[in-house]
Amino acid sequence: MQLRTDLTNRAEQAAYLAEALAGLYSGPPTPSPIRGGRRAALRRLRAFDARNYARARNDVAPRRNVSALSPYIRHGVLTLAEVRDSIISRFGLTPDTEKFVNELAWRAFWQLVYAHLGDQIYQDIEPAKRRARAPRRSLPPEVVSAQTGLVCIDESLQELYTTGYMHNHARMWVAAYAQHWLGVDWREGAELFYRHLLDGDPASNSLSWQWVGSTFSHKPYIFNRQNVERFSGDAFCSRCALASGGCPFDDSYENLAWRLFGVSLAELEGR
Repeated sequence: MQLRTDLTNRAEQAAYLAEALAGLYSGPPTPSPIRGGRRAALRRLRAFDARNYARARNDVAPRRNVSALSPYIRHGVLTLAEVRDSIISRFGLTPDTEKFVNELAWRAFWQLVYAHLGDQIYQDIEPAKRRARAPRRSLPPEVVSAQTGLVCIDESLQELYTTGYMHNHARMWVAAYAQHWLGVDWREGAELFYRHLLDGDPASNSLSWQWVGSTFSHKPYIFNRQNVERFSGDAFCSRCALASGGCPFDDSYENLAWRLFGVSLAELEGR
């Protein structure tokens, strides 16, 4: 369907987006990898192989090696401690298990920040170190409806909508694209994620978006096409109509720093 950008009335926008989303997926629903209950959580925990986690954890496709335990942890079906103990007891102390436990520690850290700040996590915790040149408030309809034409963005959002899950690396891509390329307020994106994620957690979700945006980190997170190709095995770019021209990510980090923020890469990174 033809995307419309002329609607200013919020009721009209909501009706339009509902219609757009309703027509997105005509095939059978994609089964979610997440199943409810303690038994399902323990099966998932026992099935997870932490070997090679440190190298493959950022691979969005095709060698994805994630535990998919976050929904069970988020809803208290599994505790961080029992997940840690299970992984170490089966695989020992290795660089892979160390990295996995480090990721568990990030979740614990987000919770401690939330306990300390409360609802302040829904506001900028710090001034942004850099902001996109062309700020805007809301997510464009083509992002919400996963019809940007960018396969890496659209299929990541489609996975979110159909399964309730999105790979963490893809979450970073989507969050960076929304904030830095489109200038969207991070709260808009965080709200979209929170509505659909089965592991949607106020602390992890909001603070991760702020980490990407540099209101809770020392620099904004950006990525480029080379990063997408490296961690997707070219699964996205090889099928993207914009790959031969028009990809907004197809540039060096130095050039992207200038394009998005008007500074050198060294300045962007605080060096």
